[in-house]
Amino acid sequence: MECSVTKIYQPLHARKLFRPLILNRVAAGFPAPADDYIEGRIDLNRDLLRHPLATFYLRVTGDSMEPLIQSGALVIVDRMAETCDKNIIVARLGNELCIKRLRILDSGEILLCSENPKYQPIIIQLDEDFEIWGKVLHAIHTF
Repeated sequence: MECSVTKIYQPLHARKLFRPLILNRVAAGFPAPADDYIEGRIDLNRDLLRHPLATFYLRVTGDSMEPLIQSGALVIVDRMAETCDKNIIVARLGNELCIKRLRILDSGEILLCSENPKYQPIIIQLDEDFEIWGKVLHAIHTF
């Protein structure tokens, strides 16, 4: 299935999301107690949103961006962030939104590429109804 967007959400900027920040990195091997290592608190709105008023969330469906972005992931998209070659973006093609890797070739040709090799790049034609909606800054996966 092609990677697409099912719903668009706006963040609640007024709400603070302070969570504990652990001083040490978490080991993937032997577990270690963490209570003595709490450094402070982080605010997820502050740390994940660069331009809060230009940021929105999208729920992803499809497998074209796997393994990087999985179906069901929540992505954080910034409409004010500068986009360039190789960025992950949300693009509008006609009336459809999609998440792809932006490729700008030396020839000026624009491609929208999937991470999943079973999908061919989309070549953007000069007369195509195309717009970059924003840059994907983060993907949140549920395990």
